[in-house]
Amino acid sequence: MKTTITALKLLLFMTLLTGIVYPVFIYLIAKTVFPQKSEGSFVKVNDKIFGSELFGQKFESKKYFQSRPSTVDYQPMPSGASNLAPTSQSLKSKVDSLRQAYIVLNEVPENTEVPPDAVFASGSGIDPHISPMSAMLQSGRISKERGFDINKNKLLLELISRLTEGPQFGFLGEPKINVLNLNIELDKL
Repeated sequence: MKTTITALKLLLFMTLLTGIVYPVFIYLIAKTVFPQKSEGSFVKVNDKIFGSELFGQKFESKKYFQSRPSTVDYQPMPSGASNLAPTSQSLKSKVDSLRQAYIVLNEVPENTEVPPDAVFASGSGIDPHISPMSAMLQSGRISKERGFDINKNKLLLELISRLTEGPQFGFLGEPKINVLNLNIELDKL
């Protein structure tokens, strides 16, 4: 009986510690040290939420930068990759059609080197970033659609440069641009 009471006390103690004390402690640290990130990294303009910096979004209009392809139609709950092998004919066909659609949409020459992030979905299917090369290739279409003159086009190129983030910690990954932030700043030009 003594062992049972000791075990129940330990169970109660561990339940309180790991089920209440620890989560509240971590929550308070996160709210103090990373207040914006702890709330989901929402992007607000004039107190209106436009989305999260953490999830890619679909932009239908030709006046906006397009996100990289998504295997889950930009839905965060069923996030995931296509799981198609590199030798898959289905993957090759999909990439070829995405490449052709990118070339047509952005009105670039057929022999243009299309960046990988324009034709391949990320592992999660909801990556919010594109490469600076993809942004540069899309800038001509956006300038044309918005009727930018040479000065506004220069501001657009400066915007792409300013919003380009370097590799994480200076060496992990490639330079990238958050598409949602880029499109919000684009509307301010």
